[in-house]
Formats: sequence, structure tokens, C-alpha cells
Amino acid sequence: MKKINSNRFSSTIVTNTILIVLFVVFILETIMGGSTNIHTLIRLGAMNNQLVTVEHQWWRLFTAQFLHIGWLHIASNAVMIYYIGQFMEPILGHWRFLGIYLLSGVGGNLLSYAYGSDSVVSAGASTALFGLFGVVIALYLANRSIPVVDYLGKQALALAIINLVLDLFASHIDILGHLGGLISGFLLGIIFGSIHLREYHHKLKVIAVVILIIYVVFCLHQGIVISN
Repeated sequence: MKKINSNRFSSTIVTNTILIVLFVVFILETIMGGSTNIHTLIRLGAMNNQLVTVEHQWWRLFTAQFLHIGWLHIASNAVMIYYIGQFMEPILGHWRFLGIYLLSGVGGNLLSYAYGSDSVVSAGASTALFGLFGVVIALYLANRSIPVVDYLGKQALALAIINLVLDLFASHIDILGHLGGLISGFLLGIIFGSIHLREYHHKLKVIAVVILIIYVVFCLHQGIVISN
């Protein structure tokens, strides 16, 4: 008779729940017409600048991060979310991890909304994934003396740079969403910090809050201007 260590599962319960939700939504996409079907993606909440602005469907900034286009898309994102979640959820704490993940997804879509093409339909958890890269980098800069954090921070920085460079040469990749997620995650990492690690000085947190507010307002304004 085998025993399962429940503590390991409970320490990453948010990560595991996110992955379950992503795959359930992907199955729903498949049932409703296919994950590469534009009409299916639109019906389920994919990102489209025209619909956000003209039809006031602002919720797409949030829902697009739960949809994926093709098996390779969801598989690659799921693997990276699982890998980072194993380390970062215990370090951040469940609610911080969930909040940063979801808000980074929205933050990434905001930059895509500001400067992306109005005719494009986009989706994917990579905006939130890059947010996780960003928070790891933020914690790394404040806790480089801790070997584990130093190692994870260097890995996250390398992965973020490599992926952004690859985005430049790949078609149908929303590099703006990735960059926006990275920026949002970095700022949120400074603001929320970690339950176990040294946090940033409160003055830096205030500066990060101000920058994040400016970022959100600017992206919303720019998106509306471009779309109109």
C-alpha cells in the first residue's frame, strides 16, 4: 500500500487548481468547435481590441488568459506554470501567488490592448506566466544572498530574455502580452513581496504602486485611442 504526501500537494494547491481549470477550459473549447476556431475563442472570451472597446467587453482582459490555441500552446504553458509554481507558490503563499498570477495576466493583455492589432484574436496563459517570471526576478533582486532564490531568479531572468528574443522571430506570438505580463509581475512582486523573504522598503512599494497605476491608465487610454 502506497502513501501520498498530502503536504506536497497542499503547498501547491493553487498551481494545481490553475492547471485543472486551464485543461477543463481547453476541453470546453474542443467540444464547442475547436481551440483553433476563431468563433469558439471569441465566444469563450478571447482577447480582441475591437470587442473590448466598441462593445465594452472589458472582461476579455481577464478571461483570455484561460484560453489556449492548440495542444502545443496549452502544453508548453502548463509545463512552465507547473515548474514555477512548485517553487514560487510555497515562497509567495497561496493568495499572493494567485493574485499575482491573475493580475499579471490582465496586465499583459493591457499592453497588448494598448499597442496590439485591432483585428487580432489572442489568448493564452503566457501573460500570467511571464508575470511569474517577473515576480521571481523582483524577489531575486531583493534576496540574492539566499542560494535558492538566487538560482531561481537567474533562471527566470534567462527564460524571460530567451523567450522574448524568440518572440521577435516567431509569427502569431503576442510579444506585447508577454512583455506586459513581465512588467506587471515585477511590479506586483515588489508590492506584495513574500511571506518568507525580505521585502522591499515601503517607499519602493509606493513607487511601484504609482508606476502600476500609471501603466494601467496609460494602456487603457492608449487602447481606446488606437481602437477608435
